[in-house]
Amino acid sequence: MEHELKTLTARLLAHRWLPRNDRLVRRALVDETFRVELDHRLAAVGLQLQDNPYASHVAAVLTPEMFEPVFGARREYAASNVGLTRDEIALLVVIWSLVILPKRERQVTRRELADDGQGDMFGADKPVVHGEAVSGGLSEASLLTDFGQLLGGKTKVKNFMLGKLARLGFIERRNGVLYEGPLLDVALDYRVLADRIIHGTLADVLKNAGHAVPEANAFEEAEVLPDVDDEEENA
Repeated sequence: MEHELKTLTARLLAHRWLPRNDRLVRRALVDETFRVELDHRLAAVGLQLQDNPYASHVAAVLTPEMFEPVFGARREYAASNVGLTRDEIALLVVIWSLVILPKRERQVTRRELADDGQGDMFGADKPVVHGEAVSGGLSEASLLTDFGQLLGGKTKVKNFMLGKLARLGFIERRNGVLYEGPLLDVALDYRVLADRIIHGTLADVLKNAGHAVPEANAFEEAEVLPDVDDEEENA
């Protein structure tokens, strides 16, 4: 176990995030003894494992008490500790809303992109699915048309802002389509953001651009069930 703990800790430090179906990550999620020791090792350097059962990745992040020692006494990091401007944060939240909110609704109702959910009597008993089976793509051209002018112009968004979000691991750009990156569903807290978006000002902005948002926070009506990887590991 010592070698596996050292390996997983080093990989988290080197890569920042790892897929949750990774063998050692799965062990950390289901083996309590292994997880406790991993948490101790990460805590020794001011880090913790960031995970939620609906995200396809886990990440190593700073513990709250380390924010100020690492980023300094000034409070700019409260909005962003990765150098994002206000426009870039706004773009990130818009992308999160259009990708993660629908994805979470599918996960909670145990539906996939190709499945409308009709006639499935046992849908609620299915394990949580991750990846592109439930996480749809977002047309880059549509995003630029709907929000480009609001965020500093289409050229700025396409040539600079989207590239920065991709480099940071929030999104992936493939053939004119934006997909969820490894950090999009891990670094942004669904429980905090969902209600603010669904019942806040951004809901009107999204609706005016022709993008529907869920009527309710998916977690308000959901019971968190084991995901696919947990069930496979227990088997």
